Amino acid sequence: MDTARIDADMAVLAATKKTWATMPISRKIRYLDSIKDHTVRVARPWVVDAVHAKGVSMDAPIAGEEWTGGPYSVLSIIQDLRSTLVRLDNGESVLDGYKVRELPSGQVTVDVFPRTSHDRLLFSGISAEVRMQPDVTVDNLEDTVATLYREADPPGAVSVVLAAGNIASIAVLDVVYAMFNEGKVAILKMNPVNDYLGTHFEEILADLIADGFVRIAYGGADVGSYLTSHPLADTIHITGSVTTYEAIVFGTGDEGRRNKENMTVVNPRPVGAELGGVGPVIVVPGKWTKRDIRFQAEHIVSMKMHNSGFNCVAAQVLVLPEGWDRKDELLDEIRAVLAEIDDRPPYYPGAEERCDRLAGVSPRVEVFGDAHDRFLFLEIDPDDRNHPAFRSEVFGPALATTTLPCPDVPSYLIKAVRFANDTLAGTLGAVILIDPRTRRRYGAALERALEDLEYGTIAVNAWTGAAYFLSAVAWGAYPGHSPDDIGSGVGVVHNVVMFDRPQKSIVRAPFAPSHRGFLRGEFHLGPKMVYFVTNKQAHNIGFQLIAYSDEESMASIAKVASVAIRG
Repeated sequence: MDTARIDADMAVLAATKKTWATMPISRKIRYLDSIKDHTVRVARPWVVDAVHAKGVSMDAPIAGEEWTGGPYSVLSIIQDLRSTLVRLDNGESVLDGYKVRELPSGQVTVDVFPRTSHDRLLFSGISAEVRMQPDVTVDNLEDTVATLYREADPPGAVSVVLAAGNIASIAVLDVVYAMFNEGKVAILKMNPVNDYLGTHFEEILADLIADGFVRIAYGGADVGSYLTSHPLADTIHITGSVTTYEAIVFGTGDEGRRNKENMTVVNPRPVGAELGGVGPVIVVPGKWTKRDIRFQAEHIVSMKMHNSGFNCVAAQVLVLPEGWDRKDELLDEIRAVLAEIDDRPPYYPGAEERCDRLAGVSPRVEVFGDAHDRFLFLEIDPDDRNHPAFRSEVFGPALATTTLPCPDVPSYLIKAVRFANDTLAGTLGAVILIDPRTRRRYGAALERALEDLEYGTIAVNAWTGAAYFLSAVAWGAYPGHSPDDIGSGVGVVHNVVMFDRPQKSIVRAPFAPSHRGFLRGEFHLGPKMVYFVTNKQAHNIGFQLIAYSDEESMASIAKVASVAIRG
């Protein structure tokens, strides 16, 4: 560890933090433009390095995960964040163009997606809203948006950003959020799992680095510990594990455990954290066709096996209705998909050990794959509140199932919500799968479930990971966690509308792709979503999305669509 280099970097940032905080918005916009241009330039080498490190071919559809979860995610958020800053620079309301509603409960919600005609074409049928915390009203909402840019003399701060090692864009986007949403300069500490991407990030952030507003550090836990306790560090943001968070806040070993028990905080700096959790997929019973069963089986497996299962918001517990006549058929199709998809190396450390530990305490285990195992843990008792599948994020290729009583849809949804809120660890993301006919019949019960679920993101007929690509969504845990019970973390990122008091984001999508959706009363143009591990064109879609982000036009949208419909 080169402490002299770190000290020098921190001194530079401390000297520039006030300049950044008070910089005119027009200059900050120019930095966003620079990030965009550099991201387009390094997009392909970035993806080449990522697929090589993860043991995937550039020509395989699964490489689409690296295009979309890498450079495309950065470009999408940069473009929308730029629009927000332009409105602020022009003295306009950030909320211009967004529909503000008051729900029957009195809660304020803002429809944030789709906003443009391009949104409606590229993401046909998908919508998103951000619901506010209870103290926000229609009258004071404007006062809780982009408040940083109302400060007359913001003090500035140095933020230590501890990067994630799984989804490549997280590191850049966490820096962007610290800088443009929170007014801080940043030192990005790369995660050793994907620090091979550091040279690309240095190019993406080159202008900010050159002007002394960003630094990048490399190394292991010793470097992270040195940075988070550095006297010039003002705030910390981590995307990672509860263990790392607690080590920062309370310390390590026996002393750290005692400090946590006594709520003795050893690091007084504010810590923002996105820490993952146990994500439920709640299946609502209905009259699913054979094609519905197959499609949703692919969907469920994709929610788990995207990025080999190394996602903080991966599906972990499949909640099924007892007595549903399609339950066994759905499980059979899930087995078929798990058997058909390609083996992938478990690139993230500790995955095999975590899966094996879970297998050792589960009543029924099925294993798929040749060179690398994929696990299905069946029939876990929903009353076994301490089962590791319910209490610990497995962070690997393992899906668990449980069954809840279902006398009728409304009472089943109440039980499923209670199970998710009270039994499962974490509050990052939850999924509800419901067919259109059932949704129309039991709309009130569905809306009650959306209101009662205590998760930062809830997706209806989509994976919550889709919200990661929607820049206006506030991405983070449900508010209310404390340092001694941190759950899925505190604070949000992405959030280009700059809500200060978001409670949860809700994403809705069609139940079936467009060619079958019309028959179910869903009118949209959306094909199979790009995150499906069975999407045969995901790599080509990802490549075309970069071209679209570089030059947004109807011609580039047509190229994306021409590939997507063949997925």
